[in-house]
Amino acid sequence: MTDMTPIRRALISVSDKTGLIDLGRALSERGVELLSTGGSAKALRDAGLTVKDVSEVTGFPEMMDGRVKTLHPKVHGGLLALRGNSEHVAAMEEHGIGPIDLLVVNLYPFEATVAAGADYDTCIENIDIGGPAMIRAAAKNHGDVTVVVDVADYDKLLGDMDQHNGATCPKFRKKLAQIAYARTGAYDAAVSNWMAEAIGVETPRRRAFAGELKQTLRYGENSHQQAAFYTDGSNRPGVATARQLQGKELSYNNINDTDAAFELVAEFDPANGPACAIIKHANPCGVAVGATLVDAYQKAFDCDRTSAFGGIVALNQPLDVETAQKIVEIFTEVVIAPGASDEAIEVFAAKKNLRLLLTEGLPDTRAPITAYKQVAGGMLVQDKDVGYVGMEDLKVVTKKAPSEQEMADLLFAWKVAKHVKSNAIVYVKDGATVGVGAGQMSRLDSANVAAAKAGRMADELGLAESPAKGCAVASDAFFPFADGLLEAAAAGGKCVIQPGGSMRDDEVIKAADEAGLAMVFTGMRHFRH
Repeated sequence: MTDMTPIRRALISVSDKTGLIDLGRALSERGVELLSTGGSAKALRDAGLTVKDVSEVTGFPEMMDGRVKTLHPKVHGGLLALRGNSEHVAAMEEHGIGPIDLLVVNLYPFEATVAAGADYDTCIENIDIGGPAMIRAAAKNHGDVTVVVDVADYDKLLGDMDQHNGATCPKFRKKLAQIAYARTGAYDAAVSNWMAEAIGVETPRRRAFAGELKQTLRYGENSHQQAAFYTDGSNRPGVATARQLQGKELSYNNINDTDAAFELVAEFDPANGPACAIIKHANPCGVAVGATLVDAYQKAFDCDRTSAFGGIVALNQPLDVETAQKIVEIFTEVVIAPGASDEAIEVFAAKKNLRLLLTEGLPDTRAPITAYKQVAGGMLVQDKDVGYVGMEDLKVVTKKAPSEQEMADLLFAWKVAKHVKSNAIVYVKDGATVGVGAGQMSRLDSANVAAAKAGRMADELGLAESPAKGCAVASDAFFPFADGLLEAAAAGGKCVIQPGGSMRDDEVIKAADEAGLAMVFTGMRHFRH
């Protein structure tokens, strides 16, 4: 094809048949001969279109349950031949190979098959071989061949053909070739990562990363940074899969903070009652459970009203009208919940800039997930922190044991500490945070910050004493010295939950006993960087 030669012959072989008939009809109307395979050929023929089976071109029938149908020189020669190369043209004429100017292929639904929980053999059968081979061939030869792998590009293809008298322009073909290679790359990544997990390879020699563009963002964390949002195909309930009912487009920081908020609130089973988490800059400024959703929201809000302004609110139960009315009393960036009543949605409708995201479910906080973090020249890969500690895992290490209510608050505080940037100290009382110290360089500083926040809220709420008096204290990692522990005790802490494991554990336990504290060890830490 000399850059702008009209498309005369197309090979169509698609798993997802969305838009297939309309595309086939549109191509036929433009004088394009249609080649096809299996179900695609049948669907086009049933729609009254003239279609030639690939088996007629190759002289071989589809065989081995369809595993072999397009892997043939008359297919790949038609895709790979350089139209301006006389030797290629001569070879085509000698062997009866006709040019294929357009390839339309989407692949076997491997990712969807895995997501549906299919067994090993079924997943293997859904690995496409001929499709990726043809896509790569056509994309390599994009100087002559147009390749389309996404249904979303059908109309763009027809539009470009109409602009160029039945041909496609070189710039458009290059763009489609890049899309095609990205698709096969993502497909191979999905297969290799699934297989590594399926056969128990924990650290594959090579690991592939892939995602699908969901949203081009205005900028990243700051206005001078470019950014985009990609989904990984996991369908985990959350910001990536949520339906946005209203409000402005989500920003990079909105997405990051909303994810942090929803992952935190999902720690609290909705069957055990309503829970609310309010997040600012990926750290919780208030978390609470309550008798009602509005009660949980109010308790979370009262932990740090200043930081809650412009924050992200996450709920573990569908948003109701009472909670919606309370939330709109201050400026809130995003609310994310499993659902919402019509009345609640109507309340939010008056706040056009408030983003409401509905997920239709909560993520499983104990399900294994792989987490990635880029560093200069490489990538750190680890399991997401899905560690769980229950009552049966706790070891009382002090002379005094926590009461039943204190134990409940300790476990609540531990769940929250898991989602606070290290070093983390969390004060909790009656199922609500009353002070959060996050991201400090020492545990002593975090204890101080949490106490200061509690003291400030005492003034704002008109309380006679700090709400931290009598609180449960959680530390995401062990106390290396007794000073952080004693600072928390001075703030009002009466019981403590921490991993233990310090070489000075005995010293810290002794300090706890002398201060009259009850303390339990979890044996598990929750660093979060």
